[in-house]
Amino acid sequence: MNQKRKKINYSKWGYIFILPFFAAFFIFSFIPLVDTIRYSFYEYYRSGIKEIGPNFIGMDNYTSLLQSDMLKYAGNTLVLWVIGFIPQIVIALLLASWFVDARLKIHAQQFFKVVIYLPNLIMASAFAMLFFTLFSTNGPINSILMSMGLTDNAIDFMGSVFGTRSLVGLMNFLMWFGNTTIMLMAAIMGISPDIFEASELDGCNSTQRFFYITLPLIRPILAYTLITSIIGGLQMFDVPQILTNGQGNPDRTSMTLIMFLNSHLKSKNYGMAGALSVYLFIVSGILCFIVYRMTNDNDPDGSKAAEKKSKKAGRR
Repeated sequence: MNQKRKKINYSKWGYIFILPFFAAFFIFSFIPLVDTIRYSFYEYYRSGIKEIGPNFIGMDNYTSLLQSDMLKYAGNTLVLWVIGFIPQIVIALLLASWFVDARLKIHAQQFFKVVIYLPNLIMASAFAMLFFTLFSTNGPINSILMSMGLTDNAIDFMGSVFGTRSLVGLMNFLMWFGNTTIMLMAAIMGISPDIFEASELDGCNSTQRFFYITLPLIRPILAYTLITSIIGGLQMFDVPQILTNGQGNPDRTSMTLIMFLNSHLKSKNYGMAGALSVYLFIVSGILCFIVYRMTNDNDPDGSKAAEKKSKKAGRR
């Protein structure tokens, strides 16, 4: 007798295993996101012990934000992001290319990798408190400068626009350049050594090899780094919040968009906070799309370009 073998369908287990993720995402992310968008069209705030709303007011919250200092805070966020990110990506690219280059024969590479990654393990709040103590008027940095005779009076680092923004940028750089370096090193190590050997045989120097071989081949990781950095920059909160005690001093020049959002949440103005969240979501999506299009190579092997040239030649 031919025994019929029962077919065991394992595909359902895949859906069962990913079900908890989708359930958690739906409850803790999707529903709050929909509620945030919904409240952005309502007047909903607390005045003293009295709660106003929710009353539907359409696009009034969005209009009020455009008439507020939101654009100024967006400019502050952009400046603070640029100050921290530009040195971060430059130093990370240099370190990654040096560590991977076998010709340099750098000793104790593992030690240096651990050292540059360590700041990423420190909480941003702890990092901000450390810098607040170091660069305060009576802090160690001022004491060292005055003892060395470099200055007669204590420098108020956090009393000037340049000083505060520089400290925020420096902290963001120190916290994230190690993580960026490790990612870029992994990307460069994924390039076939045969390509570098062929470039040496063709007479390429280090600069040409970096710009014409390394950078184009690690473009996907660069795009990922830039996109995550943009999202992180728009969400910049803890470092300037703690360093300036939530005031964005001096004269709110270090107030970021998320600090502005937090001020609405503290005042229980959920409608304005929701509208600002929607603005941030839209700006993040637009910037990430632009970066993706700029860094995405639709013609990696040059076949499309060659086809266009052949068509032009045929028309002539």
